[in-house]
Amino acid sequence: MEGLLDLVARHGVAIVFFNVLVEQIGLPVPAVPTLIVAGALAAKGQLSAPAVFAAAIVACYLGDGLWFAGGRIYGHRVMRLLCRISLSPDSCVRQSEYQFGRWGKAALVVSKFVPGLSTVTPPLAGAMRMSWPSFLLLNGAGIVLWCAIAIGAGMAFNDQIGEVIAMLERYGARAAALIVAALALYIAFKWWERRRFYHALRLARITVEELRGLNERGKRPVVVDVRSSVARKADARLIPGALAIDPAEIDSRLHDLPKDREIIFYCNCPNEASAAQVAKQLIQLGYTRVRPLAGGLDAWFHSGVT
Repeated sequence: MEGLLDLVARHGVAIVFFNVLVEQIGLPVPAVPTLIVAGALAAKGQLSAPAVFAAAIVACYLGDGLWFAGGRIYGHRVMRLLCRISLSPDSCVRQSEYQFGRWGKAALVVSKFVPGLSTVTPPLAGAMRMSWPSFLLLNGAGIVLWCAIAIGAGMAFNDQIGEVIAMLERYGARAAALIVAALALYIAFKWWERRRFYHALRLARITVEELRGLNERGKRPVVVDVRSSVARKADARLIPGALAIDPAEIDSRLHDLPKDREIIFYCNCPNEASAAQVAKQLIQLGYTRVRPLAGGLDAWFHSGVT
């Protein structure tokens, strides 16, 4: 059987390109180990370092460019899709929004180094209507740093990496099976976390029709938009009269949330995750009349309510 090092040496540039592209598209197949191995082989003269570097950069640009274009064209709908298919629902998008709110466009430079943000940041930048030149420049800086560090690490520690791979080759199929099993266990664990997350957020929702009925009966419910400021900029739609409160501000905004009135939280994420989290937080503080809006912002506008 062809050795792992020989395989990578013969097809290294193509393997690097494919692995990096697949990861940037969003599949849970880490590319850093491949870049490190390719860097180690480049240090031994078995691969061209410039070719490996170029393949990784082109793959990154291609994957990120597709997501960025999707964000510019489809806006918040792309972010909702990412949140829906993510193994870490809602948190990946919210963390990316937090980084954008804190660092602005410069978040693109560091996103490659933060787990979970690499795929989310480009479409968010597109949804925020960032220009193509700014995206290509800032995202490109992050890509170059990320690729250079991973490949450079492989070149610097090529002897140690060669020993590890030689050990894996001695175990042959068993080592490959172990790696595949570890990846499968990781994906299964993240899927279980996702299921547990949504199970924990099972609260009685209020429908758009029920909310409209409260308004018509003069109950004056307090409606709260718990999307981040970045998400509200990317999607300017708003339920009329709603308060805009970031989940991190809830404790300091309790004076706006009277316990004697119905409080309805909404977001624009799958299963109303953010809204349900905030509702649970208030229940723990003694509130009893809090509910997430079923379907969130999309349900409100799809219903035709004004």
